[in-house]
Amino acid sequence: MRKLPVLVLWILLSSLALAQAPKIVTAARANGIYRYRNNEIRMLALGNNKLRVQLDLVYEYKSPNGPTANLGQATGEATIENDIAVFHPPNFPDCTITIKFLAGNKIKVTQDPDAGDCGFGHRVFADGTYVKVKSGRPKFEIP
Repeated sequence: MRKLPVLVLWILLSSLALAQAPKIVTAARANGIYRYRNNEIRMLALGNNKLRVQLDLVYEYKSPNGPTANLGQATGEATIENDIAVFHPPNFPDCTITIKFLAGNKIKVTQDPDAGDCGFGHRVFADGTYVKVKSGRPKFEIP
């Protein structure tokens, strides 16, 4: 009879430990090109909890002269801890872009609206759920 409470306690503690285990993102998981609408993010794991990140962002709209777009671009290093990376574009330290790795080769990107200017064009934001469209080491484009 005494074994049953011990067994139940062991099962509860084991499941709690598994639920709180950190989610590690491997280089193979992170490396590649991700897309959401016309936005594209390239990522490469550098080691030591760092990622090289390139954001190419587009806000399309119709003008009296026809379709046009505002653009945003940033390249730099992000810091990754467990399954969340944080990116501050160079020259815009108050801008915070958070990248959360999701199941199914997806990432959820949020740009803190209260964190300041990111240097992108008018109405250009990084927010969205991106899908990996190409795995492996991406080629980074020169801005």
